[in-house]
Amino acid sequence: MSKLKNIFLIILLLGFLSPFLLLGYFLTAYSYDISSLVDYKPDVTTRIYDKNGDKIANIFDKKHRYYASFSEIPPRVIEALVAIEDTTFFEHPGINVDAIFRAAVKVIKAGSAVEGASTITQQLVKNVLLTREKKLSRKIKEAIFALKIERALSKEKILECYLNEIYYGHGYYGIKTAADGYFHKKLGDLTLKEMAILVGLPKAPSTYAPTKNYEISMGRANRVISRMYALGWIDENAYKEALEESPEVYNDTLTQNKAPFIVDEVARRVSGLGIEDMKTGGYEIFTTIDIRLQEVAKDALKRAYDKSLERIEGYKIREAKILETNPEYEISTDVNTSLLNGSLVSLDSATGDILALVGSVDYKISSYNRATQGKRLPGSAFKPFIYQVAVDLGYSGATELVDISRTYTYEKDGEELKWQPKNYEKNYKGLISLREALVHSRNLATINLVNDIGLQQLLRELDKFGIQNLPRDLSIALGTISLSPLELAKYYTSFANHGLQVEPHLISSIDKNGNTIYEKTEQTHFITEQTQAFIMTTILRDVVKRGTGRRARAKGIELAGKTGTTNNNIDGWFAGYSPTIETVVWFGNDDNTPMHRWETGGKIAGPAFSQFYENILKLYPQIQREFIAPAGIVEVDIGGRKEYFSDISKPPRTENDAKPQEELLF
Repeated sequence: MSKLKNIFLIILLLGFLSPFLLLGYFLTAYSYDISSLVDYKPDVTTRIYDKNGDKIANIFDKKHRYYASFSEIPPRVIEALVAIEDTTFFEHPGINVDAIFRAAVKVIKAGSAVEGASTITQQLVKNVLLTREKKLSRKIKEAIFALKIERALSKEKILECYLNEIYYGHGYYGIKTAADGYFHKKLGDLTLKEMAILVGLPKAPSTYAPTKNYEISMGRANRVISRMYALGWIDENAYKEALEESPEVYNDTLTQNKAPFIVDEVARRVSGLGIEDMKTGGYEIFTTIDIRLQEVAKDALKRAYDKSLERIEGYKIREAKILETNPEYEISTDVNTSLLNGSLVSLDSATGDILALVGSVDYKISSYNRATQGKRLPGSAFKPFIYQVAVDLGYSGATELVDISRTYTYEKDGEELKWQPKNYEKNYKGLISLREALVHSRNLATINLVNDIGLQQLLRELDKFGIQNLPRDLSIALGTISLSPLELAKYYTSFANHGLQVEPHLISSIDKNGNTIYEKTEQTHFITEQTQAFIMTTILRDVVKRGTGRRARAKGIELAGKTGTTNNNIDGWFAGYSPTIETVVWFGNDDNTPMHRWETGGKIAGPAFSQFYENILKLYPQIQREFIAPAGIVEVDIGGRKEYFSDISKPPRTENDAKPQEELLF
């Protein structure tokens, strides 16, 4: 009855109020500011995409809205809208007097409000400039503002504003948003039935939303189609075809967030670029992420985590049984498995593009991104940098190193202390080749290598990697430096990218209103010659084939890398690469307490690395699978094993059984 009352009051005003009072009210209302509609700039959702154009997430503040310019809107959408909402839209000046009186007559006959009289322009005014209160003053303002808007904006601009402002149910504002949300389609790809569903929604979004009341929504759409047919705007074939169609409707979440760690990291980096309106600015952010690799990375990390928990429970049971007969046995049943977590980051070795980034085993439980923010000791995963320096100084895989124990004395706070490092295996080889020392991660051989190079010279040479805050003592040989997995991945590109270190990227470009406002630039840094990087790759390849990284092997592809396990098994790493893709995996307890003493980097991180690459091959079987030697590499058979040399790392002169083979030129 409120609409009946309003219409009667309008009639009374028009017929009986003093023309002077009416004119005064009109002039007052006409002077009100309408700039928010004339300069219509609503908050617009930002979209994040992966490298293949697949949407990762929607980012918005209060309203989820994509903006569609008038040129994007199909003419059929306009016809459907005008047919059902305002047939004389292109003829009237903003209000439809005939419709007002026609509605009044129907109200009088029915005794209640049965038909509205608002034009599309009035509906737009109500949504943008006014409240929804049902008062006479608001209705008069609505009509006056509509007249004013029609003088300020073209019909096309009014339609553009209307179709972007109106609510379409399910949290969708604007028809472009609704088309994407309900149908996963662009406006230009909609069928007539889908268009009819959308233009029929604003009348009662909660009632007609196809995700809630599909049949009711189809009935409303059919009325739109029937109206278009009655007006002669569609032919009989189109009419019948549209009536029979039953479109597929999707019931998505508004954010559609497929990779929350990526979204969080993108937000952080976008803010660093000085963009503060990410949630409202309507940006299109194109990332380097491959969403398919992101999913398999997440699965690989979770599976390795679950397997570790199973092993730890098994360790506890076995240790408890041993303790029954051997009270002196040292147990590890106090291991706090609830704090165990992990992370994985994977890069395109040549470009530095981040392909996958997983910051924890389960984002819902912990959103802290350990891949970018977690600083941990890499342990033996740091050794390849020391060995690369040695190779660059002329050492080769065949160079003999001393693998014996030494005791070092040092002073701390005026007190003389002793340091006696050990190998993980608690044995000594005496002499061991450089290759075997790294393949089997021999701590003592590495420390002696540092002494052989000279600590100060080593530190000067390591500067080329750009690694910050290096320890200035022999503990550097054991990786006593804090690095995040992403930082370690960056430095490992020096090996994986043939001696050229690349800066990791997450964002490829950012567009706004069709214009590119940011585009990545590749940053590279020369570390060493291709030949020297390849020699290191052959050693790290052996780490995976027959060394500490055996659990990281994946059938059908060559992999190179290094395990890392810190003192007391606090951190477990595997950092490695295929010919084109590099990956770093980390596991550990969040409070820096030890994992179980038998959980090493090879045992916990290696399997995650392996599964990840097995799934890469399933997704991309065409990728390069073998490392290719650069020009200048010479292969020599030494004691039945292949060794690789270059102009810098020369073959041994005194080995009688060294049989140089042909130079490998590719």
